[in-house]
Amino acid sequence: MTERVVLAYSGGLDTSVAIPYLADKVGAEVIAVAVDLGQGGEDMAAIRQRALDCGAVESEVIDAKDEFAADYCLPAVQANALYMDRYPLLSSLSRPLIVKHLVEAAKRHGGTVVSHGCTGKGNDQVRFEVGIGALAPDLKIVAPARDFAWTRDKAIALAEEKGLPIDVSHKSPYSIDQNLWGRAVETGFLEDIWNAPIEDLYSYTADPAEARDADEVVITFEAGAPVAIDGETVTPFQAVAELNRRAGAQGVGRLDMVEDRLVGIKSREVYEAPGAIALITAHQELENVTVERDVARFKKGVDQRWAELVYDGLWFSPLRYALDAFIADTQKYVTGDVRMTLHGGRAVVTGRRSEASLYDFNLATYDTGDTFDQSLAKGFVQLWGLPSRIAAARDSRLG
Repeated sequence: MTERVVLAYSGGLDTSVAIPYLADKVGAEVIAVAVDLGQGGEDMAAIRQRALDCGAVESEVIDAKDEFAADYCLPAVQANALYMDRYPLLSSLSRPLIVKHLVEAAKRHGGTVVSHGCTGKGNDQVRFEVGIGALAPDLKIVAPARDFAWTRDKAIALAEEKGLPIDVSHKSPYSIDQNLWGRAVETGFLEDIWNAPIEDLYSYTADPAEARDADEVVITFEAGAPVAIDGETVTPFQAVAELNRRAGAQGVGRLDMVEDRLVGIKSREVYEAPGAIALITAHQELENVTVERDVARFKKGVDQRWAELVYDGLWFSPLRYALDAFIADTQKYVTGDVRMTLHGGRAVVTGRRSEASLYDFNLATYDTGDTFDQSLAKGFVQLWGLPSRIAAARDSRLG
C-alpha cells in the first residue's frame, strides 16, 4: 500500500516543490493542507489549486481564522504573553493550530507521514514535531530542507525541471511569516544586526514618524476577553483585525530585536504586531485595576513561563495546561473598559474603569474625605522594617 504524506502547504516555492520531491524521495502520495490563519495575501482557492497542479493527490484549505483568534490569540492576551518581554509569539502561536489540523487531516486521509518545510536551524521544526508527537506519536515526520539537505537552489532547479506553476524568477531577500496576530521578517541584510530596518520591510504598520491625527479607542473586556471596541460588539477575530487596522495605521507594534532561539543561537527578527501589542497593553492595564496585588505579582512569573513554553514548542504540555487553569482563575474579574490613544507608534492608556475595580478613590485621595487611617502607618512601618533592623544590628555587631 502506497504511503500518504500530509504536507503543511503554504503555496510558496519550497512547499510547492516539496510535493513532487516527496513523491519521488519517499515514494508516497502527497496531500497538501493549507491553513488560513488570517495571513491575507494570495487567494486560498488559488493556493489549493496550485497544490493539485504540482502533483498533490488531494488538497484542502482549512479556514481557521476564528479558531486561531479565540483559542490561541485570546489565551495569549490573558497571559500577557511577550517572549523576552517583547515578542508577542505570532509564529509560535500558529504552529500548534497547524499541527492540530495536520494530524486531523492525516486521520481523514489515511496519512502515515507528516511533512513540513522547516530547516534545522529554526524553532518551528521543534514546534511542529513536538506537537505531532504529543497528538499522534505514530505518525512519521519528514522535513526535506533539514533531512535531505535541500537548498533553495535545488528547489528552483526542480521547479523548472518539473514545469511547476510557480514563479521562480522573484527571489525575496527576506524570510516572512505572517498571520492575524502579526508579521515576522528575517534574513537578508537584517542578518547584520548593525543594519537598521528599512521602510520597505513593513506591511502591517504605517511609518510612525508620519504626521497624522491620533486615534482614540475604547476596548471593553469581559473576563479578560475583548468583547467590544468603541461600544461595538466584536468577536476575538474582529477585535484583533480591527486593532491591526487602527493601531497599524498609527505605526504601533513594530519590534526589532535579537532573540534567543530554542536551538541555542541568537537571531535578529523584525516584527509587526499592532493588534497584539494594543490588546496586551490594554489587558495589562485592566489587570492592574482588577487583580489583587499578590496574585498580580505571582501572575507575572506565570505569564513569562507561559510565553516561554509556547515559544519553545510546548503548547501541548501538562505545564501549559496547568498554567492555563491558574490564568483562567485570575481573569474572573478582569472586566471593564480601557481607553487608549494610538499615535506615533505607541498605544498609551489614558483611562480605565471597571465595576470590579480594586481602586478605591476614598482610600487613594489626599484630599478631604480620605478614609485611609494614617495613624496606623507608623506601627506598620516599624514592624515591616523589623527584620531588616535586626539583621543590620547583627552585621554591625559582628563586623
